[in-house]
Amino acid sequence: MSDFWVSSGHHLVDRDAGGGLVVTDDYLKVYFARPELVPPPEACPVERGLHAALLATPRMAVPPEEIALIADVDARENLGVFLAFRDHLLAHSTLEAAYLALVRGGMGTIPPLFIQQLTHLVARNAFDGIEDARTLRAAECFWRTQRVTFHEGSVLLADQEAIESHEHDRDHSPLLNMLGGPAVSELEVLTDDNTATYAARSDAHDMVFDLTHPTEGRQALGRAMAVWLTHLLGFSPAFEPVEKLAGGSFGWFLALDAEGTAIGNRVWEGETLPEADARRILALFTFTLPDHPRILAGKRGSRAFAVLGSTADRLVRIKPQNLIAGLPLGLDNA
Repeated sequence: MSDFWVSSGHHLVDRDAGGGLVVTDDYLKVYFARPELVPPPEACPVERGLHAALLATPRMAVPPEEIALIADVDARENLGVFLAFRDHLLAHSTLEAAYLALVRGGMGTIPPLFIQQLTHLVARNAFDGIEDARTLRAAECFWRTQRVTFHEGSVLLADQEAIESHEHDRDHSPLLNMLGGPAVSELEVLTDDNTATYAARSDAHDMVFDLTHPTEGRQALGRAMAVWLTHLLGFSPAFEPVEKLAGGSFGWFLALDAEGTAIGNRVWEGETLPEADARRILALFTFTLPDHPRILAGKRGSRAFAVLGSTADRLVRIKPQNLIAGLPLGLDNA
């Protein structure tokens, strides 16, 4: 497959001998060129001078007292937040290691945009060499919010930003409005006939993923989950999509999103879900916790399940960090 997810910025970083991503000055300079950090014409001399120095030497240490001299409150906050993120990246040998440290320590202090961008970049490395377009499209859900549409018996996932842009265009076109039907039905669903076009279109995020495709729907998401875990942890369970949970007890569960956590907890407690909540379960997987030294000894070999849900307003926000934090890893092996 030709290059894909170019907007991840993977051309701006290096790889170490083990294949992990290594921060470069060019990668950091892209952040300093973002509009949130570029001083406006009316910025104070301290802000302008500090920004110029960081563009020239993006790893330069900046003491808090120097940031405090910037006159604009928002500029001080924006720079401080980014420098904390930069310092976290630089404190680790690879971006993968920096990501895993955030999973272990919590991501609450890092802006969601930075987490999204880091996930995108690490995913580009994890999926490098993957040829299957459906697996790649499923992996987009790891950092891109999806809109769910139930259409003609299928569960379709469309990129939220892409479909909102399409809906805006349709709202301003009497002809498109007159055609009716859900907006997702006017977007192109990824099929066997168009998979060859995926790479060239991957940064547009404009191809719809059919989660209920009989052989390449939830299966592709399961493969994407396995690729992600293998890259970051060195192993992965085999995720098997199922229609319902049956066949005995489970020793663990993990949730792919906040909705899945709430639903999974209720299932774990043995509750019968109301029909409205049950409809929000978009995917169920069973798997066996592997006999791997990073898994807690008492959990190895246990059957487990994974659940993906949607919000009441039909949005899917997968948290790929849950795939790691949700496994029963030993404290020294997370």
